[in-house]
Formats: sequence, C-alpha cells, structure tokens
Amino acid sequence: MLIDLANLPSDPQLLQRLVCDMAAAVESRDGEIERLQSIIKKLQRAQFGRSSERLDPDQLALALEELDADIARIQESRPFVGEPSAERPSRRKPLPDHLPREDVLVDVDSTICTGCRGALHAIGESVSEMLDWVPAQLRVIRTTRPKYACRTCETVVQAPAPERLIAGGLATPALLAQVLTAKYCDHAPLYRQSQIFARSGVDLPRSTLAGWVGGACWWLEALHERLAKNVFASDHLFADDTPVPVLDPGRGRTKTGRLWVYAREQRPWGGPEPPAAVYLFAPDRKAERPVSHLEHFKGVLHVDGYAGFEQLTVKGDIVLAACWAHTRRKFFDVAQATNAPIAMEALRRIGELYAVEADVRGQSPAHRLASRRGRSKPIVDAMRVWLEAQLPLLSGRSTLAVAIRYALSRWDGLNRFLHDGRIELDTNPVERAIRPVALGRKNHLFAGSDGGGHRWAVLCSLIETCKLNDVEPYAYLHDVLSRMVDGHSINRLDELLPWAWKLGNPVKS
Repeated sequence: MLIDLANLPSDPQLLQRLVCDMAAAVESRDGEIERLQSIIKKLQRAQFGRSSERLDPDQLALALEELDADIARIQESRPFVGEPSAERPSRRKPLPDHLPREDVLVDVDSTICTGCRGALHAIGESVSEMLDWVPAQLRVIRTTRPKYACRTCETVVQAPAPERLIAGGLATPALLAQVLTAKYCDHAPLYRQSQIFARSGVDLPRSTLAGWVGGACWWLEALHERLAKNVFASDHLFADDTPVPVLDPGRGRTKTGRLWVYAREQRPWGGPEPPAAVYLFAPDRKAERPVSHLEHFKGVLHVDGYAGFEQLTVKGDIVLAACWAHTRRKFFDVAQATNAPIAMEALRRIGELYAVEADVRGQSPAHRLASRRGRSKPIVDAMRVWLEAQLPLLSGRSTLAVAIRYALSRWDGLNRFLHDGRIELDTNPVERAIRPVALGRKNHLFAGSDGGGHRWAVLCSLIETCKLNDVEPYAYLHDVLSRMVDGHSINRLDELLPWAWKLGNPVKS
C-alpha cells in the first residue's frame, strides 16, 4: 500500500478508514512474515539441527555405535578380578544358540602341583565365548551329466539339466538371495556389489546383476500378488505413499514415481492376523491409485492428510481414521520455530492422549475402548472447544492458524479411535515401513525404469514382511527361490508367505 504523506485527506472518517486498511495490511504482512520465518527455520532444522520428529536412521545408528564404543572403553578401563558381580551385571546379551561353535581347550602344562609335587585333580572349568567372523566365500558348483549310448540301437541317454532360476545364468538361489538381500534389505547398490565380487576375482557387471534381480522377481511376482490379496482382505490397514526417483532416459534426468505402502499391524490390540507390509509402484500420486489398490477393501483405513484418500469413502465401505502424529507435527513445527504458547499447550494436550495409549497398548479392544472413553474423550472434547476459541484470535495466514485448521478439518477422523478399540492413534506402522525406502533412495538413488520401481515394490514387500515377523530375509529368499525352481505348486503359495514359512523354519533375524 503506497500513501502520499504530503497529501493526506482531511476527512476524519476517511482517515479512520485509511488507518484501518493500514492496520489490516500490517497484520496480513506480519502473518506472512511469521509463516515464511517458520518455513525457513523448519528447513534449517531439517538440514542443520537435531529434530526428534525426523531423526535420520543412519545418524541414530552411528550415535548408538559411538555410545556403545564409549561404554566399552569405560568398562575396559576398570580392571576387575573374576566374573561380574551381582551388583554390576553384564549388559551383553548371550550369543545365539544357532551359531556354530568351535571348542578350543587351553590347559595347564602339567598336572603335577608345583608346590608339593602332588597330583592335580579337576575341580571345574571356566568357559568364555568370543564372536568370530568367517568371510563369505564364492564357490563354483560343477554339474556333470554323463551320457550313455546303446550299442544295439545307438540310443543316447542323459539326465535332463536341472532347472535354473535365470535361463543360462550363473547364479544359484543362494547367490540370488544374497544379491537381493544386499540391495533391498542392506541397501547396497548393485555397482558396489559388483565391486565386492571383483575383489574375489569374479567379474559380475552391474548390468548382469540387474538382469538377475529382474529374473528373480519374475519368480516372486505371484507371491507378491498373494501377499497383497491376503493383506487387502483385512479390515484394518494403514496407508501412505513415498516418492521414488525413476530414471527417465528420454529427458536425460529422473522423474518422480510413488511407492504406495499398505501395512497391517494388529499386535497392539492382540489381533489374529500377522503383521505385513505391501508396496505397490505407481508413476504418480493420483487419487485413482489407492482407489484401484483398495477396490475390494472394506474396513478402517488409517491415513495422513492426503486429500485423495477421501475418494475411498464414496461407496461407504471404507472409513478413514486420521493421524494424531501428523496433527502433532504441525504444532511441533510452530513450537520449534516460535515457542508460541498455544502450540506448546496443544502439544501438551496431545501428549496426554499418548500417555493413555501407552497404558492400554497390548490390551484387548474392549479394554482399550473403555479406557479411551473414560480418559481420552474428555481431553479430546476439551481440546476442540479450546482450538475453536483460539482460531479467531490468530492471523489467518499464520502457521499456527494453519495447524489448528488442519486439526479441526479432520476432527471426525481424529475421533475414530474413541469408537473402536482396534483403531490406533496414528499411522506410525506404515511410517516405519516407509523408512527402508528412504534408505534405499539414499544409497541406490533411483530406479532404472518403471519396471525397476515395480521390482523395488515386490522385494520390499517380502523383505519388510519378513522383518515384521522375525524372519531372516536371506534364509527366506534362499529357501523360497529354491522351492520355486524345484517346482513348488502355485496352488500352495500360502505356505511361502513369511509368517507361514516361519512355522517350519524358525530362524530369527
């Protein structure tokens, strides 16, 4: 607003209106400045600061390793005699029983007493264990098929060649399982794996490894579809999506695809179905994607604030439960940027809800529902009245007003947990399922094509479901690929789902 101070109007009413317009402009500008400052501080925190809301898993692992190293140095600097006492118990967990043991006997030189020259007799022994490492070893399996001929009719007989996972390929199921686990579980890109193989004198170009991944996924495709069908038959799921860069050769750069993630987690209320996570690749984030994925789903879907999920409720078969963690995050960002008392109070009230959830976690749905109606409902009801009272006092463009409107516009979804003991407060189960994808983006950067994005989804689904069910991914993939190449019936795919496979193969991760 430009004002000619040398030619101000003399009419008092006109001057009052001018002052009101100026005050409104200043208020609007202050709100915009506050919003932009909040965005800047949020970006600075994300890049330079420590945020409890977004802690990088790699940084967390590094910090824990440094802490463990410091503790070990402190313990080693305190010499003590004998075994740890009851007052200072050891924090080290015992080594797993399934690891092979190699016994080493360290005995005295002589069984004659050096003092009186009498005979020594055994009174016990001390046993300690150390963890050893046997480096991985590549080997060649040479298959010989003798030929036989009949001298009478000259018929030649030879056993048929064993089926290979990759037609004409070198990889056994064990090697394929290692490549898949290294990339999609341990996030080692194929070019690094190629370098690791080269150190053993084996030339396996990245393109060869990529072909192996595609060939393995051809076998696992049907199992991925069966897992998705099993998960979508549930009545309580968590949904979210995350971007994945995809190479776009025509434009010489990457485009943004999406991995849609659907998680099943019933352990907090003792549900009957095992945990699972299904990933589906799509080239975009259109609302039609979850609509097609959940075409046959009926029940409660835990979601974030993405507006496209609203289309799922048109037929009335799906009810959306909103996420208190996303609501809390809006107020958290404001509190970190401005220390606004209203934001701090909102965080305190939401914290009271999570305190109730901590007390009822693992209880039956009926017990959870009774506790929520007695303890959580008064908190939620009072919070809505309070938020509605605070909103008119704030600038409409301020980040705090945005946070309040975000909560109030989703209030019905945020209240779902007060009507069903099986509903969770947030979408954290699917958020946890997304973290491995973020690590994958950081390490192998992008998918080579839309087909590569689909393969990413297939392997992530099986590996993350393995981890959720305490199944070791390499052992699982090795055994499943071996069974498939040996002719496992497609009508018995349910036997190969991770939780069913675990019953006969109790190997923990």
